[in-house]
Formats: sequence, structure tokens, C-alpha cells
Amino acid sequence: MLRPFFILTLSALTNGLPSIDRQSLVRRFNPTRNGSSLSATTPMQVGNGNFAFGVDVTGLQTLLPFATMSSWGWKNDTLPAGMTIQDVEDYKGVSWYNHGRLVQYDFGGGGVEQWLISNPNRVNLGRIGLVLYSVEGEKLSITGDDLTNVEQELDLWTGKLASRFSFQGETITVETAVADDTGCIGIVIGSSLLKSGRLGVFLDFPWSDGEAKFSAPFVGNWNATSNHTTMLEASGNSRASIFHTMVAATFKTTVMGEKFGISRDSPDVHRYTVQPSKTTTTFSITVEYGLPEDEPKVSSAQNVIDNSASAWEEYWTNSGFVDVLTGSTDSRAAELQRRIILSRYLMKVNEAGDTPPQESGLVNDGWYGKFHMEMYFWHCAHWALWNNWDLLRRSTTIYSRFLDSSIARAQVQQGWPAGARWPKMTDPSGRSSPGEINNLLIWQQPHPLIFALYEYRAFPVKEVLEKWRDVVIETANWMSAFAWYNETTGVYDIGPPMYITSEDTSPNVTQNPAVELAYWRLGLDIASKWMINLGEEVPDDWTKVAGNLAKLPIDNGTYAVYEGIESDFWTDKAYTNDHPTLVGLHGWLPPTSGLNVTIAQITAEKVWVYWNVSNFWGWDFPMLAMSAARNGDQEKAVEWLLHPLFAFDDVGMPIGGARVPTPYFPGSGALLLAIAMMAEGWDGSQGSAPGFPSNGWDVRAEGLNRAL
Repeated sequence: MLRPFFILTLSALTNGLPSIDRQSLVRRFNPTRNGSSLSATTPMQVGNGNFAFGVDVTGLQTLLPFATMSSWGWKNDTLPAGMTIQDVEDYKGVSWYNHGRLVQYDFGGGGVEQWLISNPNRVNLGRIGLVLYSVEGEKLSITGDDLTNVEQELDLWTGKLASRFSFQGETITVETAVADDTGCIGIVIGSSLLKSGRLGVFLDFPWSDGEAKFSAPFVGNWNATSNHTTMLEASGNSRASIFHTMVAATFKTTVMGEKFGISRDSPDVHRYTVQPSKTTTTFSITVEYGLPEDEPKVSSAQNVIDNSASAWEEYWTNSGFVDVLTGSTDSRAAELQRRIILSRYLMKVNEAGDTPPQESGLVNDGWYGKFHMEMYFWHCAHWALWNNWDLLRRSTTIYSRFLDSSIARAQVQQGWPAGARWPKMTDPSGRSSPGEINNLLIWQQPHPLIFALYEYRAFPVKEVLEKWRDVVIETANWMSAFAWYNETTGVYDIGPPMYITSEDTSPNVTQNPAVELAYWRLGLDIASKWMINLGEEVPDDWTKVAGNLAKLPIDNGTYAVYEGIESDFWTDKAYTNDHPTLVGLHGWLPPTSGLNVTIAQITAEKVWVYWNVSNFWGWDFPMLAMSAARNGDQEKAVEWLLHPLFAFDDVGMPIGGARVPTPYFPGSGALLLAIAMMAEGWDGSQGSAPGFPSNGWDVRAEGLNRAL
């Protein structure tokens, strides 16, 4: 097994200083909630990257139907009346001209198009909560007003959530954790109400579909009970399975543990009640979500808790770590450290699965639960710098899995002579979701080259070169094919048609956008060096395109969004109201061939003045910080990371703001990418923590990798 070099030399990276007391620093920021959090719109979460369980203050989903989400829980809706599966398979979108040649895209087409956009959609697997009874034995419908003395704390070091509250004078405690490698939840309940038969557990199952683009803060319809079915299959008095079917998708929920009885509340609902058989003051069970063929892997709640603790300790101990707090005097250090620690926790819960994460991770659904390959960089590139290769490798295999379909998209559907064109909005099938932006955006294309390079820098061995070989070649093949040779100017142009990162220019006039041009140069340079390291010839097309790409567009002493844009674009809201990616020319991206660093800095500082800051969101702020740091303005870098509009709630969820629902996890991933870059440095940087101010900040980093 490949192991990053830093693990073998961690003591050397502390410069002779004592190692950071990681456990104390992590636990200092354990999130807590109390009675004032009864109506919170984000959950506390436990999870493992492929599966997450969001809970309210009871430690379950008793009061609020937060979601139980996974990387594998998907379904297709029923086809609309009059539409057949053959219509779906035969779907073809419109064709647009690309420099005199018609290219067929996946957009246009009415009902089939919309069905393909919203399917498959990610499902909420189910809800688990407490059932409370009156003294007379009647089930009670409780609200937050019925609970007192509410206390809840998530132990970040072990991934165990402890909840405590009182109901009618009786104390109830709930411990909750998730196993590291399955969809299994361990639950331990304590209360004298168990002994008197007044406390149990319910399981409920919602209908999920692709009717809504966003489903937040809750996912699923709990009233459309006739749309789906559930079936109970009990095995003795300590195990039961519930099979939940929505259209053609079936999911299995298995309950195991101490002896219990289970029954369906009514034939008209999908709620089941689990009642402990023993009259004791504790009750422990596991609830494992999976597919019908899956067999439960964890036998007891305590095993789940132990497994969770072991995995989280491994995570916190054996990867990168940054301490911006202990030695710093700047009053902002505590809040920045809080964001770092909570983001590190939530990234492992939500963003460490077998596929790239969706924008809201495993909290709720956005864009029907699908993931966006252009955002994969901001979601997950930080794993490379923090040395979490076990987690990153789960999802970077998506490129080899999607390679055949991406080659077919490029060469068969769109008629390009070579290469693989990666999708934008997609799902585990790799099928491109229809849509004009989905088909014409291109900045996702070089991403696999960045992931490949970071892995090779950490593991400079032939095995890594061979692993990425086909992906690197086909990625660069399409990049060189997409570049069009302009006989008039004697250079290769990019576009039109195309959409840029900010998605706010007309695709039919957008040509040679600055950021995409720089990214194309960087990507082709990485691919060429990859071939050299493999001992193979660099394709002539790559060399010709890379050496003759159009120059970055400059207008009045600054870089322009794209070639030919009006000179007054700085004061035109049509161009200054979305992602300020011009600052990425020297920040997110390293210096590329032909870049004038001085002009890049002037451009970035002008963006600060003229862009609509109130419309910045998510990854914009860390990208601005990376630019400021690389340009030598460390104070401004910190200011961007702590900007009032770049907010994180009490449990660390990144606020979506006016643009998208909360959480918007590209903001968290980008924060961690920026922190690693500022703390460990980048190629060519000097000194310790080169991205932080020297005044008031004493930053220590262990086990990080440098940024490009």
C-alpha cells in the first residue's frame, strides 16, 4: 500500500517543537446545542462520507425530519404519461455550430430533457425517532415544548453524539454514532421510561422524487404514502428488516440489538414502532440502511461506537493538521480555528464518499442530489494537501469509471477527433444531465490532471503514473481537440461556444476567457510532463496547441474576462455579479506560461473594488484569500476567510446565503484548501506559514503538502 512520505517523517515536520496537542484542540470545538436549538434548520451529523445521519437535539430525528443520506441511495421516477424508456434512450439534444462544424449537445427536447435532468435523484433513506407514551399507554405527539434541560454535545474526536433531556420530569439520554464503513447507526437509549414501557423507537420512510430541484432543510414527502410501499420481515425478537420500494428502487433497513417487538403503526402509513422487550433502563440497537442484497456487518451498538471512535482517532491523528490558535494573539484566531476543525469533521462525514459529493453533501438535496464535476475540485482537492489519500482515492476513481462514457460523449456524440469530455452535472452512471450550461461549461476538463499531479507529488512512483495514464491522455486529447486553430491570427482559440466559470457570459461570443486559457496551459503542461515521466512521446497536437494558445486577454492594463469583451465590463453588473474568478489567475492557479504576475495582482485588486461582494458565495472567499496570499497581501487573505458574508453556523455548516440553500460545502472544501496553502506554502513560497500575517499569528502545520 502506498503511504505518503509525511507519515514516516512527521516528527521532522514539527521543527523540533512538541507535536500539536491535536485531541485537545479538536475537542475544544465540540459543537453543543441546548433548548434554544429546538428549531435549528441544520442537523448535528454523524457519518462516514458514504453515509450520514442528521439529527435534532434528541440525538435522533424525533422532532425534526432531518435526512439520512448516502452516496448509493438513488432512484428513477416513473416516466411521464406517453413517454417510454425508448424515448429516453433515443434522446438527442440540439446541435450548435462550433467553428463551422455541428456539435450535438444534451439540451433541448421538452419532457425527456426534464426527466433526464431530475433523474436519477438522491433519496432520504428514512427517519428514526423516539416514541413516547402517556401513563395510560397512549402514543403522544410531542414537540420541543415538551422537553426540558436539553443538552447535546458531539465529540469530534470519536464521532459520538451524546444527547440528554427531560420529559415529564424523567431524564432521557441518547448516544448516537455511525460505523466507519457501512450505513449502520448505533443507538443507546437510557431512561427509567423504558422500564415502565413509556419509551420506544419509531422508523418512518418518506417518498422521494425529482419534483424539486432543491429539497432543504428536509428531504422527502411524508404524506404521499400511496406512492411507495414498505414490507416488514421479522427474524425472531432481535432482528427485523423493512424493505422500502419506490418505483423500481428498493432499500433495506435492518434493525438489530436487544430483544424488541416491531409493528407497523397502520397499513396506511410507513411508520413502524420498535418496543423494547426487557423492562430495563437501557436499550441499544443498530439500524443499518443498505440495498436488498446487503447483509448487516455490525452486531451491536457498542461495536458501532467503538468502530467510530477508532476511525475518527485515526483520521485526526494520521493526516494533516493546522493550529492557528495556540500561539496567536490575533482575536480572530479562535473563530478561524473553529471553522477549520468543524470543516475537517464535516468534510469526512459528507465529502469522503465513493463518488464526488453534491453541493450539500449528505445533509439535504440540491440539483436533485446530483454532483457537479466542475465543483469536484473545490469539494475535494483539499484532501490532497491534508494527506487524506485514503478518502480522496475513493472518489478520484470516478475518472476511470467515467472514461468510456466521456470518450463516447466527445467522439461519438459530439464528433471530436479524440479525447474524453468530462460531464458537468451527473450521477453515478456518468450520464450528462441535459442543460445548456451543463453541456457548454469546460473548466471541469483539466481537474483530473490536478488530482493526478498531486497524487504523483505525494507518491512519485511508476504505479501512480500508470494508474492515471489513460485518464491523462484522453483528458489532454480532448483539450487539444477543442482548441481551434485560427488561421487569421495564427493561434489556437478556445470557444465559442462555451460557458466560463461564472456562467454569466453569452456562450456564442465567449472566446479565449482568461481563466480557462490559463487552466488549459497548465493542464497541457501537466499532461506533457506526465508522458515524459512515463517514458513516452508527447503527442504533437498537445505541443502545438500548448505552444500556440492565444495570449491571455488584456484591456487597459488588466486581464479581461474574455477576448473582445467591452472595455467597461468592470462597471457592467452583467459581468461583475457572480464568481470573481479573474482573481484565480494567480492564486487558485499557480503562475502559468505567459502570465504577468503584476497585471494579475492589479486585476485582483480591481476585482475587490468593482465586483459585487454581496453576491459572493461559497468558494469565492477562499479563492480570493488564495489570490491575496500568493500576491503577498496576507492580511487581506485572512480578511477574506473571515468575511461576514462567508459564514458558518454553530455546528460548522457553511451558509448558502441568498444564492443556494445551506449547507454549501464547496465553501468548506475551499476553506481547507486555502488554509493548507497559506499554512504550508506553495511552490516557490518562502518561510513558515507564508500566507498568514507575521503580526499576531503563530501558525503551526503538521503533515501537509504544498500547493502548486
